[in-house]
Amino acid sequence: MNCCRHVYPWFPSAPLQSISAKMRERRVAECVELRKAQKVESILKRRNISSQPDEEPLSPEYSSDNQQMMSVTIQEIIANVNSDCPKKQTQGCQTARKLLSRERNPPLKEIVEAGLLSRFVEFLSRNDNPTLQFEAAWSLTNVASGTSWHTQQVVEHGAVPAFIALLASPMLNISEQAVWALGNIAGDGPSYRDALIDCNVIPALLARLTPDAPTGYLRNLTWTLSNLCRNKNPFPRFSAVQQMLPSIIQLLHHSDKSVLSDACWAISYLTDGPNERIDVVIKTGILPRLVELLGFEELAVVTPALRSIGNIVSGSDLQTQMAIDSGVLNALPKLMRHPKPSVQKEAAWAVSNIAAGPRQQIQQLITCGLLGPLVDLLKNADFKTQREAVWAVTNYTSGGTVEQVVQLVKCGGLEAILNLLTVKDAKTVLVILDAVNNIFLAAEKLGEVEKLCLLVEEMGGLDRIELLQNHENNAVYRAAQGLIEKYFSENGEECLKTEATETDFVFGPTEVQRRFDF
Repeated sequence: MNCCRHVYPWFPSAPLQSISAKMRERRVAECVELRKAQKVESILKRRNISSQPDEEPLSPEYSSDNQQMMSVTIQEIIANVNSDCPKKQTQGCQTARKLLSRERNPPLKEIVEAGLLSRFVEFLSRNDNPTLQFEAAWSLTNVASGTSWHTQQVVEHGAVPAFIALLASPMLNISEQAVWALGNIAGDGPSYRDALIDCNVIPALLARLTPDAPTGYLRNLTWTLSNLCRNKNPFPRFSAVQQMLPSIIQLLHHSDKSVLSDACWAISYLTDGPNERIDVVIKTGILPRLVELLGFEELAVVTPALRSIGNIVSGSDLQTQMAIDSGVLNALPKLMRHPKPSVQKEAAWAVSNIAAGPRQQIQQLITCGLLGPLVDLLKNADFKTQREAVWAVTNYTSGGTVEQVVQLVKCGGLEAILNLLTVKDAKTVLVILDAVNNIFLAAEKLGEVEKLCLLVEEMGGLDRIELLQNHENNAVYRAAQGLIEKYFSENGEECLKTEATETDFVFGPTEVQRRFDF
């Protein structure tokens, strides 16, 4: 019989058949920080900043003189935009666009408060004047790139249907600007995302996904589609996801790294949820391609591909197995040794979710050589990565067989987690103590408790556990006290009298082991 997963006496027990799901649920609850938006993640909104020499910002710095100059400029914009002369209207929109396109301190609020948005939206329908359409669209795009208040102003002035109509413009630069603006609006949150979906934005966007579409256009299109997949309070509707998925899968086979990056982020958003949502993505057959992208050179592609994989292996055992069968375990060791700490952390998180599965999947972790890299992370990685690696060890020791736990100890896993008992984060210390307790349970099954006590003492673990009895966190104190009383108390002091020269026990370090007593 396989050993059942252990929880502390003060944790309620669970039926064996539900343990795997509960372990993954526990991990999902604890990985909120990991899933928060990071600098490497695809940004919510983008401002169109001109890079042409003749498009330099009118006032790059914000001084009192420049503020006065901008005030005069905005008055000129108001006069030109509100005139009846198409040439002046275009000039006013172009000046506004240049102001809004400068890198520092664009006057978003000033343009809104000048009452210009209604005219900009009106100009979007001027098919007889493409230059005016383009300048107005660019200005509105940059206003929508601001805060939620700025985006709200653009939406409430009626820009959404006008931009959707412009997607079909024969002028590619105008259509692209509409794509960009709609991406900014979708990126503001689930409310505007769903409002755009209700306006049938998805078919209008997908109609522009043609074989001859320029790469630059596809980049904006992919990013906008990814924003329509984003947010989970609430999630995008299944019908919308099913509309977009075939095209996103198609984009995942593009050669451009920016297209690939945003397509991967789209998949990561769609898999960041309950199992039925993960299932919709898996059924597309995209797993092998995601695993392939884990070997991509560009970090901007690897990160969202790895996040997608991590989400998938946080699902059911079957979903996790499908990722394993697609080769993910062969890709993870290299990622766990990646020079970027952010990649190491994501990889460790994925391993922790796989380790929360049944013992057959834990065995596959061993077979594919993940224990060595995992122990290396425990010893050498930054703390955020170590914390994910600690979770991997605890999940592993909770669900693994006695032999699998022994294998982890042989690889240095016990010593590595004992050395981390001095960290300041109480939650991490509790997770480590949980793992130590699990290892002792395995030792009990082998009749090796006394020898494990000696090994823990020799590694300095006993001293660290004793110090935790003075910890300010009550849960840490009780967990440490429970270990001491159960395994190291006077009643069990015989375990500390074991001869230090005895090395024929299962839990000894590899270099001093002579045989194994299964």
